Amino acid sequence: MATHRYDILIIGSGLAGLALALKMAPVGKVLIISKATAPDSNSNMAQGGIAAVMGEDDSFESHVQDTLNAGGGLCNERVVRNFIEQAPDRIQDLVNWGVQFDLRKDPRQPDTPSIDLTREGGHSFRRILHVEDQTGHQLHRALLKLVREHPNIELLEEHFAIDLIINKQVNTYDMSPPSCVGIYALNKETGEVDAYLGKSTILATGGAGKVYLYTTNWSGATGDGIAMAYRAGARVANLEFMQFHPTCLYHPEARNFLISEALRGEGGELINSHGERFMHKYHEMASLAPRDIVARSIDAEMKKSGAPCVYLDMTALDAEFLRKRFPLIHSKCLEFGIDITKVPIPVVPAAHYLCGGVLADENGQTDIPGLFVIGETACTGLHGANRLASNSLLECLCMAHNSSNKLKAIWSELRICELDPKPWHYPIESNDDEMVVISHMWEEIRRLMWNYVGIVRSNKRLERAEHRLKNILNEVRFYYSNFKIHSDIIELRNIATVADISVACALRRQESRGIHYSLDYPFSSDAKSLPPQDTILLRGLR
Repeated sequence: MATHRYDILIIGSGLAGLALALKMAPVGKVLIISKATAPDSNSNMAQGGIAAVMGEDDSFESHVQDTLNAGGGLCNERVVRNFIEQAPDRIQDLVNWGVQFDLRKDPRQPDTPSIDLTREGGHSFRRILHVEDQTGHQLHRALLKLVREHPNIELLEEHFAIDLIINKQVNTYDMSPPSCVGIYALNKETGEVDAYLGKSTILATGGAGKVYLYTTNWSGATGDGIAMAYRAGARVANLEFMQFHPTCLYHPEARNFLISEALRGEGGELINSHGERFMHKYHEMASLAPRDIVARSIDAEMKKSGAPCVYLDMTALDAEFLRKRFPLIHSKCLEFGIDITKVPIPVVPAAHYLCGGVLADENGQTDIPGLFVIGETACTGLHGANRLASNSLLECLCMAHNSSNKLKAIWSELRICELDPKPWHYPIESNDDEMVVISHMWEEIRRLMWNYVGIVRSNKRLERAEHRLKNILNEVRFYYSNFKIHSDIIELRNIATVADISVACALRRQESRGIHYSLDYPFSSDAKSLPPQDTILLRGLR
């Protein structure tokens, strides 16, 4: 086993990881480790845009209040204000990095176009900057180009982080408090495991949508960073708050294709199988209500009618506008015989964004020294019980900026571990026949989570999920301990861990709040004149 040393280790190549790398490269040698190829990430798939106060009629206070309202009383207001008030500066970072947002012409000033702003659910004003309907792709592409060109950044693709290395694993007689000194990672091409040490390790591994059967996430969104941090002893929080995006394309040949909330922001209407608008029955903002409400409303309409989906109707809008504003969605739907300018789009909710994660402050600092966590992997209190649309890309940039400032402020205090960690021990024999069983277990976890820990929950369903997951975890430990290390086994281990602690969090929340809706506790605790139930915390295993 080889040991490699860098100043900064960043695990994950999404927007948060790339932005942090660019900000830290001037002060030290940076390594980015990507479990697949660098473009593979949820950031790259983000369609809608990035929220920031840019309009003359808008204000920071309005954006703050919209975020707090969507978050169901669980947001950390200090963090919310920190991120929202720096948003225009982070937009300027993107412009400096080469991102070109869509512009619009003002009839009053035809020679000086301004940034085009759209609106999404839960927002009081148009404040979403975008690049057509491929915002995440364009942002990610611009930053990745700069990362690949920077002499002080090394990008290691097809390397899978397995576990964090804690100081006591390096030196048994170290009596100082537990701290993170690096990671073990699998080279997927060679099958070898090496150690990577750094002054600080930053988890930017994204979310955990693949814990569920139906999701808008990319195939590698398996909660790796959350599982690694939990195993190392970090606190995790609010994992019961998996946000279901209301509108994922419903088609037997379509896989996890998102239908952006921006379509509703431009005037799209949700209709049921009878062609009737229904959202006005559930919320005063109708189709532009916050995501948790829209997803539950769609779920209720489908259950009432027995229909497999509802529909998003865009046919009242100008056809040329739709083709120009949403070229990706228009062309993708055409592949399946759906012309969004002429017929409504069949849609269903799907697991989309994890509002919980590894507990961290606004700088990404966890309660394990040497370990930072940024982006969707983190739980800072920005999103509370439900994320406001298009605050996620903003979160990536703000956390990268804050973390870089924190790291630079303590740079002189940071040290790279001089001792080599113990060699990685694992079986060298594999049984290819058993890989089929691993695939079956993966499928069982995802189906179990969808059926028992979905949009609407009950204690009985959660308890069934808890019982089955305990058995699955025992089986996973057997495969992990007795078979040659493989990326499929690592991912199975991680989704089993995240599923288990998500159920544990859901059972502890004895109320309905934001994304978490329980048939046994249909009201929020503050609605019953009781103090609101606070953040649900779990302490890691070590």
